[in-house]
Amino acid sequence: MLILGIDPGTAITGYGIIETIGNRIVFRDYGVIRTEAGTKLEKRLVQVYDGMSRLIDHWKPDEVAIEELFFNKNTRTALTVGQARGVLLLAAAHQGLPLGEYTPLQVKQAVVGNGRAEKQQVQYMVKVLLNLTSIPKPDDAADGLAIAICHAHWHATKMILQQKER
Repeated sequence: MLILGIDPGTAITGYGIIETIGNRIVFRDYGVIRTEAGTKLEKRLVQVYDGMSRLIDHWKPDEVAIEELFFNKNTRTALTVGQARGVLLLAAAHQGLPLGEYTPLQVKQAVVGNGRAEKQQVQYMVKVLLNLTSIPKPDDAADGLAIAICHAHWHATKMILQQKER
């Protein structure tokens, strides 16, 4: 199963692509969709949507995983990230892709085993779990991979539970 993990943002949207083969997780790609500061929000949102659509068209993922909005002290930032998240969800929905949504706590728990892990710990574990030579940069891309890994773990657990029910 090919999974596209997304860390939403208006300026930088991180993504990571992994594939699950049996019980293994295999790295495929990572990167970011960037928009330029000073560009009107509506144009930035079109760029994010178009970038996501190109990723989907190129990789043809089976499922998409996206980070849920983490509401911090900066309300303005949270609102614009929410708008970017909306166009990312729309791009996935237009392709009929199944979607998983995960909180930062769930991602940290799945990747590190500790929901209170530091960002550096998550990045290090992404490198280890995917057998990479270095930590993916920028941070947003590493986060996209972490979200994809979280979804892979969730999916594997779901499959195990379904087998036990039979």
